[in-house]
Amino acid sequence: MANDHNRPEDQARRAGASGRRPQPKSRSTLTRRLQTLLAIFTACTLILGIRLVDLQGVRANKLSDSAAEFRTRSYTLQAKRGDILDSSGAVLATSVERYNVAVNQQLIGEYIKYDENDEGEVVAVGSGAAAAAKELAPLLEMDEAELGGKLLGGEDKRTFVYLKKDVSPELWREIRALRIPGIEPEQFMKREYPNGKVAGNILGYTGMIGEDPEDGGAEKATGQAGIERSQNDVLTGQDGSLTVQIAGGAVLPNGDRSEEPAQDGADVQLTVNRDLQDNLEQAVDKTVDDQGAQWASAVVLEIGTGSVLALADSSTPDPSNLSATDPDNWGSRAVMAPVEPGSTGKLMTFAAAIDQGTVEPLSTFNVPDVITMPNGETIRDNDNHPTQDMTVAGILALSYNTGLIQIGDTISDDTRIDYMKKFGIGSKTGIELPAESAGVLRDPSTWDNRSHYTTMFGQGWSATTLQLGQMVSVIGNDGVRVPVHIIDSVTDADGTSQPAVLDDSVQVISPESADTMLDLMQGVTDPNSTGWRARVPGYNIAGKTGTAQVPDENGELTRRVGTFVGLVPAEDPQIAIAVAVYNAPGAGYGGEVAAPVFKDVTTFAVRQLGIPPSTEPLVRLQWYPGEDVGND
Repeated sequence: MANDHNRPEDQARRAGASGRRPQPKSRSTLTRRLQTLLAIFTACTLILGIRLVDLQGVRANKLSDSAAEFRTRSYTLQAKRGDILDSSGAVLATSVERYNVAVNQQLIGEYIKYDENDEGEVVAVGSGAAAAAKELAPLLEMDEAELGGKLLGGEDKRTFVYLKKDVSPELWREIRALRIPGIEPEQFMKREYPNGKVAGNILGYTGMIGEDPEDGGAEKATGQAGIERSQNDVLTGQDGSLTVQIAGGAVLPNGDRSEEPAQDGADVQLTVNRDLQDNLEQAVDKTVDDQGAQWASAVVLEIGTGSVLALADSSTPDPSNLSATDPDNWGSRAVMAPVEPGSTGKLMTFAAAIDQGTVEPLSTFNVPDVITMPNGETIRDNDNHPTQDMTVAGILALSYNTGLIQIGDTISDDTRIDYMKKFGIGSKTGIELPAESAGVLRDPSTWDNRSHYTTMFGQGWSATTLQLGQMVSVIGNDGVRVPVHIIDSVTDADGTSQPAVLDDSVQVISPESADTMLDLMQGVTDPNSTGWRARVPGYNIAGKTGTAQVPDENGELTRRVGTFVGLVPAEDPQIAIAVAVYNAPGAGYGGEVAAPVFKDVTTFAVRQLGIPPSTEPLVRLQWYPGEDVGND
């Protein structure tokens, strides 16, 4: 039994089993694999087909719009702000095209810088923010590393980040020529004042106001003071828009483009004479420096039209460099700051009495240096003088309060205040400048016994320098008050011009009364009178000096304001001038601090405006009864 495995038949069987050939894989397995691959291929083809139908059919328009939107850029075309011109057409304020340069951080990565290698082949030599910064840094005058950081941005990429503001159109064209994706302009109109500080108190200034540029907004100049503010709606145009398609930082020539042109603002022409304005500014600055005053202001008005030929304030700001001037001086005190005028206010008391017929130029009054009136009030003159009989002409020339209040008592308070209102006191002139003050004029029912008299000689009420100019211009204009205005006309961008619309004129005193006042006022420039420093060789001057005490911060009457008003030439007035000098040390008399300003300005104005010299002698009426006088 042990040898059964060695039997021949068993050995043959084993040998046959070990030498059998391998059988081929079954056809069913191969078929299954092929079917699987075919199914996968079919599914992929079906998915791609469905995707293609979706992209080219179902969502074709939407995707096309999205692509177009990605390539589309919209820009604001800023309207040019209108110019401000002087009476001769000289430009006082204008706008010039400027640009702010910004980056879209989401696009800057697309930039590739190409250059030629040594073999003359064009190859890429840089890309992205780093390469762009290298190109832009010299043009923008910025540190390359700092600029690169701005271009690249942080984790959240912004679509609008300022790189450089206020660059010229020429520089922007150089930047644009680099064709860097994401470097975009913001056009704006920069306000410029070619004459520096000349008329700065009139023109005012603008500020840049706008929305976030990243939200599609754009900054634009908006008037903040002066004519820039009062005429902002007129000067401001209507912005336009430009929509284009870009690729690689350049506009696609055949891409969609739409443009809405900007409509420029209108030009505003002033009545101001630039050269006269400059001279007047120098004159008020000079008196402030010479007298050590706190401030001074002055105005020159054209008789008959009410046109402001010049309106000056000391320390006038340069609208292009406001930071160089104290903000307290940015406005116009001639329009905004009322003061008690002192004796220049006496003119209305004289005019009212003469117009009412209660006195004449040679009417006589006994004039002491101290007088106690029927209501018990005692009034003093500034200087001691002997008691003597004096005419109305002499009382005005020497500016005696004690004589003036006797003249004022010939008419009622209600009548006198009615004249003051007609002269323009207590109400705005209507000049086209913001923040004009109406001054202060209280109703007579509120006056006490002393106010009854002090209001006669320019105390107890206040007026601006402009109002004082309007007041004296009434006398020079046959007794008629015409509206004061500083705008001559407005011209639209299409060339259509509209003259200023003015209110009606008011007859304040009769022409005969006005002529009488002119004769009386010529005595003020007599060598023995208070206003001799206002004399101008060759021209007769009709004027009046004034000095008033004003309270300080503690309410104490430690300060003074000196004023002077005048008409040139006296026999046929062409211009009216008013000057106020505030808080000059010492007496601060108007004849000392304000009259010299009048002289300096008048000397220039008669040449500048072509006003011929006087051909008649200066009128000199009797100051004392029986006085022997002759006309110079």
